[in-house]
Amino acid sequence: MSPGADSSAPRGRAAVLATVALGQFLAVASSSIVSVALPSIGRDLGASSTALQWIIDAFLIVFAGLLVAGGVLGDRRGRKGAFLTGVALFLTGSLACALAPGIGALIAARVVQGLGPALVLPSSLAIVTAVFPDPGERARAIGLWSAAAGLGLALGPVIGGVIVDALGWRWVFGFNVPLCVLILVLGAVTVPRIVPAPSPHRFDTVGAVLTSLGTAAVVFAIIEGGEEGWGSPRIVAAFAAGALALTALVGWERRHPAPLIDVGLFRSRRFVAANAGGVAVFFALIGAVVYLSIFLQQVQGRTPAQAGLCLLPMGAALALVAPLAGRLVGRAGARVPMVGGLLVAALGAVTLLALERETPYADLWWRFMLVGAGCGLCLTPMTATAVAAVPPARAGMASAIHNSLRMLGQALGVAVLGTIVYATAGAAGYVAGLHRALALSAAVLVAAAVLAAVALRPVSRTGSPGARSRPGG
Repeated sequence: MSPGADSSAPRGRAAVLATVALGQFLAVASSSIVSVALPSIGRDLGASSTALQWIIDAFLIVFAGLLVAGGVLGDRRGRKGAFLTGVALFLTGSLACALAPGIGALIAARVVQGLGPALVLPSSLAIVTAVFPDPGERARAIGLWSAAAGLGLALGPVIGGVIVDALGWRWVFGFNVPLCVLILVLGAVTVPRIVPAPSPHRFDTVGAVLTSLGTAAVVFAIIEGGEEGWGSPRIVAAFAAGALALTALVGWERRHPAPLIDVGLFRSRRFVAANAGGVAVFFALIGAVVYLSIFLQQVQGRTPAQAGLCLLPMGAALALVAPLAGRLVGRAGARVPMVGGLLVAALGAVTLLALERETPYADLWWRFMLVGAGCGLCLTPMTATAVAAVPPARAGMASAIHNSLRMLGQALGVAVLGTIVYATAGAAGYVAGLHRALALSAAVLVAAAVLAAVALRPVSRTGSPGARSRPGG
């Protein structure tokens, strides 16, 4: 059996996919659940707005900073072990969050919790890649894996609102515990041991440190820049430190015999287009969810649970369309669904420009659904294209890069769109700012669609246009 090959019988693949998809659901849902609980945490622990922001930021910075190192560790040490270790760390962090006696302990526990998804996300996608070696089957499996993220996005705010209202904020973290135990049991039983590719070289520790420091510094600067001011000395220093670390990383990786990141991947127009599209979607989608949720609560006067239910069509549409996109990629390639999905999501953002304080929900839900359907259509081909750019033995690395860049897009969306939304005070100013933020989101999505349309043009073996691209690429 070759390194990286699936050591399980094909009949067990559905159980493997269900297990890793459940891990993906948990990682996404837990983030949105926590956002709903912040007001209650603040009242109970007497936390400042800055401290509450760090409940989110600590998780995101650790998560984004360690994604690439986590993906490569899975490639080298074993993906099953990386997946189960990540779930165990998430379980430990969740318990610590639920029992935290104060805000400082809660933030520290969120750091531990952030270690989990940094292993779970890249290893789960790498497991899917190994278990489904056929490109068409792999694209369909990635569609279902992506659908789990859509369900997490759709159900997270609803579950969070119900739990906070009924049981209190500590149970928002306690909700993760039985799910983690279930995933650990299923993972131990169903996920095969995927033999790592042998390497005569040691793990690229310097590359891991530079990647983690550079990514964490940039994410920190993006998150804090909108609140503190983009020109403040601390933010400028963080951006400079991140840029210095990432520049040093490129130089180091070019000389390393077994680099943590293959920087040559960024010479591939398909890989670049897939990752640029991921950044654009998470910039627009996560930013829109955050500020539309605030609009529904603070401008239209809904409760957290009601706001979560209002946004349900967006995540539900993403979850429903993603598997269909996987089938389309398997049959016709990535270009059409990627470009089409980006344009549909942009159209959805444009329709939301009609949103006003008095707009009834009957005139909102279909606009949310349009955004979600567009994202569901394009996320699967983006992921499939990014993973198809590398040999299966390095799928964890490609997955980690792709997810890390998505995280950067998410952080940029929340920070940049937030700066735009809050530029003018008052409810009327918030609505006007939200319109400007949605217009920018639509423009970013259209730009990504144009890039994908050009980069994913079918090219024959001689380099001339005309040949159909392969599934996932």
